[in-house]
Amino acid sequence: MASVASIGFIGGGNMAEAIIKGLVRGTFPAEGILVAELEERRRTLLAERYGVRTTAELDEVVRTCEVVVLAVKPQAVAEVLPEVAAHFSGDQLLVSILAGVSTATLESHFDGSPRVVRVMPNTPALVGAAATGLCPGRYCRHDDLLLVQRLFEAIGTALVVSEKEMDAVTGLSGSGPAYVYTIIEALADGGVLEGLPRQTALALAVQTVLGAAKLVQESGEHPAALRDKVCSPGGTTIAGVKTLEEQGLRAALMGAVSSASRRSRELGGK
Repeated sequence: MASVASIGFIGGGNMAEAIIKGLVRGTFPAEGILVAELEERRRTLLAERYGVRTTAELDEVVRTCEVVVLAVKPQAVAEVLPEVAAHFSGDQLLVSILAGVSTATLESHFDGSPRVVRVMPNTPALVGAAATGLCPGRYCRHDDLLLVQRLFEAIGTALVVSEKEMDAVTGLSGSGPAYVYTIIEALADGGVLEGLPRQTALALAVQTVLGAAKLVQESGEHPAALRDKVCSPGGTTIAGVKTLEEQGLRAALMGAVSSASRRSRELGGK
């Protein structure tokens, strides 16, 4: 499958919307996207906001779209997959963004040799800055994987990983935006504590995180090396870093990634 004319989404929630927005902002035509969503309010919102087609019927997506994206809650997989499998053909490609659900689990619901790609994007897809991990299923073709990677590169960075690494991807980049939002909020609160107006503190916190991330990305230097350049001997920054170390910021973030990765494995029954 070198190119695709139609993409269908099973589920129209926040993550599906993020992907849809990224695709539409890129080169994919809105009329080529069909979203199956039970909630009428969400259908109306997606249609009006992005110009995509919507339906309340799951089987309409499976019967008419070349690529079918599973974007429901992982807990709903047992309910949804039998209906998808009933209308799925060998000419279609299944893309799953279900946290913790392995390609083998997905394949077990289908007859024959279903072509499956498992994907873990994150919500910065809404602004074209997603970090996505993807891995192929047993029957996935090389051009299927390239297609999915190209589609998700339209909404940010997309990296191919092994299946065993996908739970770690979920814990790091899938859940990671929430950790960063917490950091931004805490930085802004610190500014307010020290006398800055709330709006000023938040603007400075956002730009500080954005600028630091961009410097890591564009310089190619290790974050520790860049941190050392900011930490003058006996200065303000090293005093702040000492407090971060004493209060366990590094361990807390590493623990958050591990906890989210473990939850991903639990959702997949591993």
